[in-house]
Amino acid sequence: MGDWLEIEGRTFVVTGGSSGIGQAIVKSLLENKANVVLADLQEPSTELTQLAEPNQLLFVKTNVAQRESVENLFKESIEHFGKIDVLVNNAGINMPRLLVDAKESGSRYELSDEVLDRMISINQKGVVLCSQIAGREMVKSQKGVIINMVSESGLEGSEGQSAYAATKAAIYSYTRSWAKELGKFNIRVVGVAPGILEKTGLRTPAYEDALAYTRGITVEQLRQGYTNKSIPIRRDGKLAEVADLVLFLGSDRASYITGTTYNIAGGKSRG
Repeated sequence: MGDWLEIEGRTFVVTGGSSGIGQAIVKSLLENKANVVLADLQEPSTELTQLAEPNQLLFVKTNVAQRESVENLFKESIEHFGKIDVLVNNAGINMPRLLVDAKESGSRYELSDEVLDRMISINQKGVVLCSQIAGREMVKSQKGVIINMVSESGLEGSEGQSAYAATKAAIYSYTRSWAKELGKFNIRVVGVAPGILEKTGLRTPAYEDALAYTRGITVEQLRQGYTNKSIPIRRDGKLAEVADLVLFLGSDRASYITGTTYNIAGGKSRG
């Protein structure tokens, strides 16, 4: 696979790479001998760092919502690897909230200014900042790839997750628009929209409690519904399967793909 993709020595910057989908992407990149800059507030696990060859993995503590932090990320990336080939905008948060809580106005499960601002800041502003600053370097070198992690909820909407879905809907639009702006510089912009995936540490009890409340069901009912008849393949997706798609899109094997977002959801639909 590594020989076919030919990404050995290519430099990938992965935001939110210390856990969940991001960690799976970093792991696959390291196994395929790519250089990786892992940008996160949390340090990567020992298990992940042990996969890396000397000088193959650089961790930069980064807050994607702060311009100074993002500027430092790419400054250190260039200093260490000399170039940026691919940016993977993976960092994001999801805090389930209702627009209106009919049971208790202003409850902790109703969307507040603080929660709304935080999700927009990380999920949307963070993608803009990283893409802008990385994009400047890519324009100089006249090549590059920006991969945006989206979500099927961005198109379908999601009960109890309207703010999250809205931030992801914005990324669909950024992906299409930036592909039109940057194509003349040989820069591709693509999106990846995962569906329901295997459980990770990000699916916390607090997240499940909040989502179950917003949908008027129990946590057990919520868990039973993760894989249901709406997924033809009848199982959750694997993080490694998402990573495989990201690696392909970041390689020259996908050199004529830009301005589109790929669903990776086992054929999930409403019908």
